[in-house]
Amino acid sequence: MIESAKVAVVGVGNNTSALVQGLHFYRRTGSLVGIHRAEVAGLGVGDVDVVAAFALSDAKVGTDLHEAIFQPPNNFPRLDAELPPSGVTVQRGLVDATEIARVAQALKGAEVLLYSAPSGRPETVRAYAEAALRAGVAFVNTTSDGVARDPSWVDRFEAAGLPLLGDDLASQFGTSVVHHALLRLLQERGLTLVSSYQVNLGGTEDFRNLVENPNTKQRSKANAVGSDRVEMAPLGYLPHLGSQKIAHLNVEAQGWGGTAVSLDVKLKVHDPSGAAGVNIDLVRMAAAALRAGRGGYLPEAASMLKSPPGTAI
Repeated sequence: MIESAKVAVVGVGNNTSALVQGLHFYRRTGSLVGIHRAEVAGLGVGDVDVVAAFALSDAKVGTDLHEAIFQPPNNFPRLDAELPPSGVTVQRGLVDATEIARVAQALKGAEVLLYSAPSGRPETVRAYAEAALRAGVAFVNTTSDGVARDPSWVDRFEAAGLPLLGDDLASQFGTSVVHHALLRLLQERGLTLVSSYQVNLGGTEDFRNLVENPNTKQRSKANAVGSDRVEMAPLGYLPHLGSQKIAHLNVEAQGWGGTAVSLDVKLKVHDPSGAAGVNIDLVRMAAAALRAGRGGYLPEAASMLKSPPGTAI
């Protein structure tokens, strides 16, 4: 029987809530609903154990992880019945680079560090990447702050024999994935793109943070769509939406003889579910690569990321 992947998480927000609840749900039910890869290198969906967690919220630090994931402002719904205690106490996260050694020590026993804190904190994500290097664990950056796009970081992780995956999740079925697919379809069918835009509205704390710190996210979304003719409207934070995201896409194109083609799409999803559906694959991929001695970036992860190495920071 394969040994479960040991994962530490940074950020105990909605995305972590969706992942942690999902692990319990799939172990209990054996369901494969919403699962892309039933196994990754022999690791099933339930073969992931969260062994450490870091947060900054006073309401979460010092509490059991299964209690912390339901603390406000988290608003992802409960997937299942009451969770039993996890046995993992949420630790205080990094405040500055002077605490790297403390976090590295706390990572002992983990194989993968999943960075799922808010975007817009480049110094923080790099401090955690440094802690992962010191602890000898793989690092997965789910935010739009550049780490894996920086060749110097890739080189360091490769030299250490540690996987580095990032940057920024391409949600399991999110705006960027759908938008990119539509634009690719236009090209494949011979139509000429005139213009396109997307509008994203959400009610999670991540959305609120991105409204306040939009720069790296806007760049990452442009990387994911892959066209300079797409306009990215500023993100909108609407608290009443809860963990749901609503996106509006428009595509204007020309067909035979220059005739007009216009397409409007509305997408409504639970944003944290889309993140968890990708994170479960990334952490298993990172753990398997670590066990195989593969360091640096893993090209097979590219389809799950908005801004893999080679895209703009």
